[in-house]
This record gives sequence, structure tokens and C-alpha cells, in this order.
Amino acid sequence: MNTPLSRRTALQAAGVIAAAGLASSIAGTAQATAADETSTTGDSVVVHPTLPQVPVNDSFTVKVRPLGGTWQKLGVYLAKLALIDANTGSNKAQNSSWAAFDFSGTVEVEVTYNPGGGEKFRIRPDSYGIKPEVLGSTARFTLDRPRNVVVQVDDKTFDCLHLFANPLEENPPAEGDKHVMYFGPGYHAPANGELKVPSNTTVYLAPGAVVNAFVDVQGVENSRIIGRGVLYNSKSGAMLIRKCENVTIDGITILNPRYENVRVAESQNITIKNLRAFSHQGWGDGIQLYCSENITVDGCFLRTSDDCVALYTHRWDFYGDTRNITVKNCSLWADVAHPINIGVHGNSENPEMLENLTYENIDILDHREPQVTYQGAIAFMVGDSNIVRDVKFDNVRVEDFRWGQLIHMRVEYNPKYNTSAGRGIESVYIKDLSYNGKNADLSIIAGLDAEHAIKDVTFENLRVNGRVIADSTGKPRWYLASDGVPMFVNEHVTNLKFLTTAEAAAAS
Repeated sequence: MNTPLSRRTALQAAGVIAAAGLASSIAGTAQATAADETSTTGDSVVVHPTLPQVPVNDSFTVKVRPLGGTWQKLGVYLAKLALIDANTGSNKAQNSSWAAFDFSGTVEVEVTYNPGGGEKFRIRPDSYGIKPEVLGSTARFTLDRPRNVVVQVDDKTFDCLHLFANPLEENPPAEGDKHVMYFGPGYHAPANGELKVPSNTTVYLAPGAVVNAFVDVQGVENSRIIGRGVLYNSKSGAMLIRKCENVTIDGITILNPRYENVRVAESQNITIKNLRAFSHQGWGDGIQLYCSENITVDGCFLRTSDDCVALYTHRWDFYGDTRNITVKNCSLWADVAHPINIGVHGNSENPEMLENLTYENIDILDHREPQVTYQGAIAFMVGDSNIVRDVKFDNVRVEDFRWGQLIHMRVEYNPKYNTSAGRGIESVYIKDLSYNGKNADLSIIAGLDAEHAIKDVTFENLRVNGRVIADSTGKPRWYLASDGVPMFVNEHVTNLKFLTTAEAAAAS
């Protein structure tokens, strides 16, 4: 049955558009209404209004329904992705698909591959254990919690569906609320292509809102950029957060930025939640962090044409250490470069550090990088007099990727990006890292020399294709544990350990 709309929901569905102080820069009209259906079991689904001027893709038809409810069709849109030619370096954009909706309880999903002929459906990440019911070119499955999933037909890398199943919004702002820039359903294009966010402000992108702008958040406190709308075709990077404190990004999707999706610099207490981002052009990082502290990246899906999440210190006119960073509950897919990258850029004249970095409950879906010295699903490429220390990984699952290494951990001097060697890598603990696949090349852990070394790296319960890699078991006694990865370790690495879970517990 259909639930009655509240005044707030009715305003959103009618497409009332208001943005405090920005009326002259907003174009567009209201579009379709949002459908909210609640079944007799209390499960509910909200389908978003159509996204104006965002190209659709007809490879998939997607329907959703609450248990006991009626099927509702989702809008399916074009996502452009990167494929680098390893021989020429050219990058021809590839077409893919994405769709989104909100729900609570349990929802059924039906996905039809319209070209037909599909014989196998795979719902990723594999760790979710979702096994669809398949009938011809249609698959059905259920979700019992909000999740970002990829539906692949016959293992197609690009012609797949990225489906973003959001939680229901809680108390979204309404048009006219104080300190709110409100973008309702429709297309919005500030005249100069920029949206400047002041302090103590909520920028709300309602379901069905498309904002064609670079979001400039500098010198700001206590602001939010939230909603279910889309930042689209930004003229440069999609968003810069610089010299800010207490800023939150939550729920939005970023499509087709010219460069990176989100750059955070010289900021504190920043939360990035439930962000979904795609890129296909050069330098299309997902989230870059420079010289910042107390940052949380939580529940994001990033499919990017450069690093998914990159942590640095100094570059350009950004200065300072990077510390207390948490990346958790994310799915990362790097069509180019690294899902996780740490430490390339820094300050050779006044050395800085990266410390207290935590990665937990991460699914790495893909990694493709032809350049050997730029590989690594997890990469430490520490240069520019940086020191990286006190890093923890916990429960990181790496699915088979197309081209690269599982681990690339080096103290280096790369003249292309560095003006000095990194100082070192210290105290890295990697627990419950798993890799299942056959495409990984030789992993590397290597210091540059005795003065620029790596020390105190521990793997606990490292599993490669189900086999535990440990110093004490599962190998001839004269082999190195690292041979089982396989991994090259040079003489400038000290106190490297591979432990079983029992050995780690006994040592604690």
C-alpha cells in the first residue's frame, strides 16, 4: 500500500527548489515524484525521481519491491569508466550502469540483462555471500540491509550494474529550513560552475537533484553536504574541503568529475559516509587526504580512474602531518592505480609524517595497473622524507584483480614525484588479509637502504587462496613464509613476521 506523504516529503516530491543566497545561480525544474511503498510486513522502498540530463544506460532493467509489495522500476544511468591501453597509454572511456534506491527491512531485487545471452550472474563483493536465483537473463536476490553491490553478468568488467541500496533518509531538511541550501529534484547549474559552502550550513541534494558544480568548502566549520542527489560533470575536481573542521559528506553520488572526486587538505574532524563515486579521466582519484587529522571514511563505494583512497602530507601549498585516519566498511575498485595508496607526497625541506592509520572491513574488488613500480592493491610508496608508522589493517578481503600486486610496500625515491627519499615505514600490523585469485604478480616489501628502511611489519592470518601464510607452518622449513604469497623482501626490512591467529594470541 502507499503511505501518505508528509508535508516535508510532499515538498521534495513536488520539486520545490530553494537554496539560500543562490537563487540566481540555480536552473532547472522539478521532475518525477518519489515513490514510497510499505508492505504489510513493514518493509519499505523509496524510488528516486528521474535524474535530468544524466544519460541513461539500457543494458539493465532493475526492479525492486518490499516483501509482499509491488515491483517498482528504477532509473538506470550511465557511468563512464577507464580502460588504459598498456601499449599506447590511451584511455578509452567504457560504458557501465548504476542505479540507486532507499529501503528499510528486506527488499527483493530483480535485474534483467537486456542484451540477453547471460549465463552467470555474480553479486559482488563476494564476502556478502549473495547467491541470486537466475532464470535466463534475469536474476533475483534479496537485501536485508543497506549495501553497495555490483551485479556482473558473465564476468563482464564494464558492462555491469552498480546498485546502491541506501538506508531511508532520517529527518532530511525541507525547503526553507534555516541554514540550508536546498536542491530539490531537477537540474541545477550555478552560473560560474561553483558552489561555495559557508559555515554552519547544510547543503541538501534531494533524491532526483543533479548539481553541475565544483563544491568549494574552504575555511568552514560545522557544515554538511548530504542527500541522495548527484554531483555531475564538475569542471575540475568535484569537491575541495580545505582548512575546515567538523564537515560531513553523507549519501551523495559523484559522476564524471574532470579530476578527483573529493580532496581534503589541512582539515580536522571530517566524516565521509556512504559516498558513491565514479571517474574515468586522468587523475581521477576517489578520496585524497593531505595534511589532515581525525578523518573517517565509512561505507563508501569508489570506482575510480586513479587511487581510490590516497593519503599524503605536503603537496602544492598544503602543509602538515596526516594522522588519525580511519577507512572502514568500504568497497574499492581501481580501474587505474591503487585501491589504497599511502605516502607518496611530502615535504623534503621540513619532513612530515603519516601515523595512526586504520583500515578495517574493506572489500577490494579490482586493481589494474600495468606499471610495475605503481602496482599494489595495498600500496605504501613512501617518498619526500615522509615516515609512515602505526598502521593497522583488519579484515581486508581482496578479490582477484586484473593486473597488479597484492602488496607493494617500499621506501623510495621516485624522481617523477619526489624530491627526496622517504624516511621509513614502521609498525604495520596486517590482520585477516585474504586474497583469492590467480592474477597477482610478485608482491614487494623493500627498504631503499639501511637509513631508509622498513621495520616491524606483522601479518596475522594472511590467507592466499585459503592457505595461511606463516613462518611456522605450511611450508618446508628452509622456505621463507613470504615465498607463499609470493613476495620479494629485501635486506632493508627487519622484524617481518607472518603469524597464525593462535600465535598472535599467544604473543599478546
